[in-house]
Formats: sequence, structure tokens, C-alpha cells
Amino acid sequence: MSELVMYEEEFRRIDEELKRLYQLANAKLVFLVDKNGQLISSAGDTHDIDTTALASLTAGNIAATGGIAKLLGQKEFSILFHEGEKDNIHISLVANKVILVVVFDQRTSLGLVRLRVKKSTQSLERIFEELDKKSSIEERDKGLTSPFSEITDEDIDRLFG
Repeated sequence: MSELVMYEEEFRRIDEELKRLYQLANAKLVFLVDKNGQLISSAGDTHDIDTTALASLTAGNIAATGGIAKLLGQKEFSILFHEGEKDNIHISLVANKVILVVVFDQRTSLGLVRLRVKKSTQSLERIFEELDKKSSIEERDKGLTSPFSEITDEDIDRLFG
């Protein structure tokens, strides 16, 4: 999997989208994690939670579920839901790059969470498409502006000749 490149503008937009989802879904916690288990951003009450461990375990959950999907002849399961005694977790893949997690309780419903996640996923996918374009343009431009691009064969011959 390629490394995720994040720019300040897109990070700010991602952060805003997570805060919006947190409020509109009436969630306890919303966070975004890459497939390697690195926390990208979060919104909500995280002071009692080990977010590093939660991010890591969420990525592991997606990986394990991906293995189950392959065994069943599926590409993947893009949405997971875990129902607990007090809290529930809705997990979804976004742009096949990152994992969106919503932790919620009885103050909201799974239907509302699913609706809000669907809308947020669309916004996040647009942001990640823009990130892809921006990073590929930067990669292409890096090749053009290499520090060695102005050195000619004659320069090398003069230096070592």
C-alpha cells in the first residue's frame, strides 16, 4: 500500500468533516485512521481512550475482516458494525485508503449514524481524490526539478576529467 501524503489544507478539511459528523450523528467519538493503524484525526471525547491502541485494533479488524471476505469470495466488507452493551461502533472504508470509525451510544440510532456516515464518506472521498492529484503532481514536479537536472555530461567530464 502506498504511503498517505497529507497536506495542511486537506487535513483541515478532514478535521472539519469529522467534527461535523461527530455533531450531526450525535456520536461519542469519530476518528479516521489509515490502514496501517495510524490515527489521522479525531473528534469527540478521547481523554479516557487509548486512541493509539484503538486505531491499531481498528486497522487489524479491517484486515481480519478482509481475510474473511476473501475466504467467502468477496472483495471486502466496506462497512462493519459492532453492537455493545453500552456503546456501538460503526466502521467503514473511505476511498479504500482510510478507515472511518464512529463510536456511539443510545443517544442516537444506527440509522442516523449510517446516513451521516454516508454523507461524510462522500465528502472525505472528494478530499482524498484531491490529495491523490496533488501528491501525483508533486511527485511529477519533483522529477522535473531534481537538483541534478541541470548537470550535463560535460560538467561531469570537467569535474572528473
